[in-house]
Amino acid sequence: MAMLQKLDRIDVHILARLQENGRITNVELADAVGLSASPCLKRVKRLEKQGYIESYNAKINISKLLNPTLVFTEFTLKKHQSHHFDIFERGINKIEAVVECHLISGGYDYLAKFCCASVAHYQKVIESILQLDLGIERYFSYIVIKSPVNDRQVQLDQFIRDEHA
Repeated sequence: MAMLQKLDRIDVHILARLQENGRITNVELADAVGLSASPCLKRVKRLEKQGYIESYNAKINISKLLNPTLVFTEFTLKKHQSHHFDIFERGINKIEAVVECHLISGGYDYLAKFCCASVAHYQKVIESILQLDLGIERYFSYIVIKSPVNDRQVQLDQFIRDEHA
């Protein structure tokens, strides 16, 4: 695997603009970052090839379609050897209602975010997870009442400012 190049200020600006608007034209993007169209397109292709740009997606307002129940669940595993983590991760990855899962430090091992049709649906999902024997010792669930900050994009420009401060 080739070593990834360190990103320069223009690369980061390209990523920031694409994060804001993945449908921006190459000409508009080039203008926004101070390049001509051809070098800008070459940089975008390089950033895609190197994996900095994973995909271009439409962000769907799920609440316009349905009224989902969001639940955060803390999981603590019974055992903590690496293969126990692998078993849990392979199993939880198969659960469609899980939209995020993070291995974390602190008082428990994983934090998962579920998007379910209802609390009853979440209960069925969690019961099915427990039947999979993923090595779960205990879990705690937190139903989301309100999300005052949700899916905020990382402000890439702040990292440039901080790096040169």
